[in-house]
Amino acid sequence: MPISPAYRPDPRFAALGPDFGDPVQAAAFPQATLRFRNDRAAASVGLEALDDAEWIAHFGRFVPLPGQPGPIAMRYHGHQFRQYNADLGDGRGFLAAQAREVSGRPAHEKELRLLDLGTKGSGTTPWSRGGDGRLTLKGGVREVLAATMLEAQGVPTSRAFSLIETGEALERGDEPSPTRSAVLVRLSHSHIRFGTFQRAAYFRRTDMIETLTEHVRALYHPHVAGGDVPGLLSAIVQASARLTARWIAAGFVHGVLNTDNLNVTGESFDYGPWRFLPLYEPGFTAAYFDQFGLYAFSRQPEAVFWNLTQLAGALKLVADAEPLTAALNGFGPAYIRELRAAFLERLGVQSLGEAADQRLLDTTLALLRQGGADLRWEPLFHDWFGGFASSARALSGPRARLYQGEAFDAFRFALFEHEPDRPERLADPVFSEPEPVELLIDQVEAIWKAIDEDDDWSLFQSKLSRIEAGRIALAGPFDG
Repeated sequence: MPISPAYRPDPRFAALGPDFGDPVQAAAFPQATLRFRNDRAAASVGLEALDDAEWIAHFGRFVPLPGQPGPIAMRYHGHQFRQYNADLGDGRGFLAAQAREVSGRPAHEKELRLLDLGTKGSGTTPWSRGGDGRLTLKGGVREVLAATMLEAQGVPTSRAFSLIETGEALERGDEPSPTRSAVLVRLSHSHIRFGTFQRAAYFRRTDMIETLTEHVRALYHPHVAGGDVPGLLSAIVQASARLTARWIAAGFVHGVLNTDNLNVTGESFDYGPWRFLPLYEPGFTAAYFDQFGLYAFSRQPEAVFWNLTQLAGALKLVADAEPLTAALNGFGPAYIRELRAAFLERLGVQSLGEAADQRLLDTTLALLRQGGADLRWEPLFHDWFGGFASSARALSGPRARLYQGEAFDAFRFALFEHEPDRPERLADPVFSEPEPVELLIDQVEAIWKAIDEDDDWSLFQSKLSRIEAGRIALAGPFDG
């Protein structure tokens, strides 16, 4: 079946040359069993018409798509738990393709945005550091679930595009081994990391930094004037503040916020030891190896800002420090502004101005804090979505007994100040269900247990279907 005429290859990263990446080949896997394909994401780059055999050829065997130069392992450095590591780079993944988005951009954007197809678990590269370059099937399942849930909740995120089981038995020290293997493909607007700039700065290559800044500006932040490096940093700061705020509103903990895991478009990606909060717990961590809580739930804004300062440090080779500092100082106000907006969106109400919006944010967190072990994070937003319009539903639902007392009264007062935003969304059947879709660790483990022990994918598919139903409900009948 031919690829859609809407497919528009545009391999811009390859044009940067060998200083930025290395041509590589994918591993020759013993099998290729398609476990997940995201046709909605594929349609955004004109690839939805591929049949399964073609899909496996391009995203399991990595036969290059038309107009693509072949896989490139990207070069970068990074701070890992704030320790600089100059021995990084794409060690088990590569940039497989770049193509223009088919449609859906605002009318004022003259050029459709560029999208990357990047891999995880596709084999060894020059940057594998002795690793096998593979991904466990469990890791792939977890990434599909995380990316799908975050997209449904309005978090800027890479999208899980494809998951193919590859038939190898992998040895891992942190899970029962041997375990099944997979290769994942993700779709996002950029895989250029803060650490990509850090590598150029490490080698004192101002020419590389200048090339990279113009590449990033022109492709991802075209509203910034050419040569305005502080303006580019400001755009990345603003995008990163929005991402961080939406993590918090989603009750999400990324787990590994190193500088090689943050990119220039402010999209979340590379989901390893992630968690969603069961309850409001500021010190909640996702990674067992984060022994000091560096990337705990409430410390994520601090972590992102610290990483932005490392990006600014790299940019000091080509720009003055003072305007870079001014750009960095925009993070705090932007984060607070975006956090208010994210909580309003999660509660389905309109803005009433800074003071009232802040009051709603504060009282929501106070209610969650007081609720302790009884009031879970996600159900509160489900129960009270739409504000006053959901009063009867919330006060007759399974958590009705929790909605009383001073903290609740303050929350309800603040919530009812705000008008519902698109209240027609409440007619969706999702809001008649007593429980929202959640993605807590015990549910993820149950999904994996069924796959691992019985090759039963029904729980996985059921969870994805529920998440998609939630996405459609939140988007509304006219958004799709």
